[in-house]
Amino acid sequence: MNFSVTKEKESKMLPVIFTLALPTMVEQLLQTAVQYIDTAMVGSLGTRATAAVGATTTVSWLIGSTISALGVGLLAVISQAIGAGKPEKARKAAGQAVTLVLIAGIFFTLFTVSLSGVIPVWMHVDADIRSLSSRYFLIIYSTMLFRTTSIIFGTVLRASGDTKTPMLVGGAVNLINIVLNFFLIYSTRIINVFGKHITVYGAGLGIEGAAAASAASFIFGGITITCVLWRHKNISPKGQRLSPDMFILKPCFRIAFPNMLQRFATSLGYVAFASMINSLGEISTAAHTIANTVESAFYIPGYGMQTAAATLSGNAWGEGNKRKLHKLSRSIIPLELILMAFSGGLLFILAPDLMKIFSDNDEVISLGTTVLRMVAVSEPFYGVPIVIEGMMQGMGKTAAPFIYNIVGMWAVRIAGTFICTHFVNLGLVSAWFCMIAHNMVLFVLFTIHFSALNKKLMLHHKM
Repeated sequence: MNFSVTKEKESKMLPVIFTLALPTMVEQLLQTAVQYIDTAMVGSLGTRATAAVGATTTVSWLIGSTISALGVGLLAVISQAIGAGKPEKARKAAGQAVTLVLIAGIFFTLFTVSLSGVIPVWMHVDADIRSLSSRYFLIIYSTMLFRTTSIIFGTVLRASGDTKTPMLVGGAVNLINIVLNFFLIYSTRIINVFGKHITVYGAGLGIEGAAAASAASFIFGGITITCVLWRHKNISPKGQRLSPDMFILKPCFRIAFPNMLQRFATSLGYVAFASMINSLGEISTAAHTIANTVESAFYIPGYGMQTAAATLSGNAWGEGNKRKLHKLSRSIIPLELILMAFSGGLLFILAPDLMKIFSDNDEVISLGTTVLRMVAVSEPFYGVPIVIEGMMQGMGKTAAPFIYNIVGMWAVRIAGTFICTHFVNLGLVSAWFCMIAHNMVLFVLFTIHFSALNKKLMLHHKM
């Protein structure tokens, strides 16, 4: 479906935004729910298991975000092609997505599997859980090709305006993960259901069972979304050229490369950040891991709106309709502020109860509650740069976000955390304070950039 909006229909911008954003929000909500369940199930095995799983989470972000950058390039090319009324170019880009999936998926599978033994060492994971953390990482990343497929093909579908299909596939993936967790993590046990004792058979694999469940669900997701894309009536790559086509790939890489550098550098920053926190000990690592999991649910409105902003701004940019871009920005940014303020308020209130879901350790709960309430106050400010970055991705303007994110991550978060934890010995609270400062810097930089962009759009409209 083409979500282009004519001048007569601009008054209906909000329904269009929600049509695109809501399925993405639901998809992310389901993913977060599964992440909550995963963390709770692993948490029931003890703090040691939670730390072993969480210690390499930021490496997962590093790999996943680098692959997602390729999706950003495809999103801009496809959404702009659709906005310009060039559906054949959009389908050619879908064909090139298949090529990118194969190259990136195979490369990252070999890369991550070969390094699974040393990554926990690089991450300064406690010596007594390094082996366990390494095995978990190896199992998860043996299916990297299928994860790459889900990321890139899901972005192709969203760029065409189809956000419901990735939501449905993601829901099925999450359900499979939960069911397999139930049977693979725990040993055979007897449970009481409505007064009846039922024997539930289990493999008793612990966190390795959690990894196997995730790996199996990734395989299902990759295969399913490939089949759906292949049969899609608007954006199917069937019959398209799969050998490299520079007419499509050149603008895709031009857009994706700064975004890839940004995601790689910021994700590498997350790795450095987590490594410094891991060095603070098991309690800090567990509290940080759980708090990150809890907080992820409260970013959902932001990233849902980012998807809508990217697709709609790409459509408008492809049409050459600056008036529509101005209208989009005036609609979506205030909406984002309201949603994220509500989300931050909920996080502040519910922080202790949410921490108790994942841990029964009083120190972990207390520390996690403190940092969550700190970050809850900054949620609305973080939502603004998320949406503005989405608009810029759709327009193919990824250079400025690259600079802003690098400055925020390395000059504020990493440098600040290093000083606070290594020289002042202030612990996890100081690290999260530096994270909040990073978010505030992004708010200032992106707001200034948006104000300048908005003036240009208004000038163009008056002309």
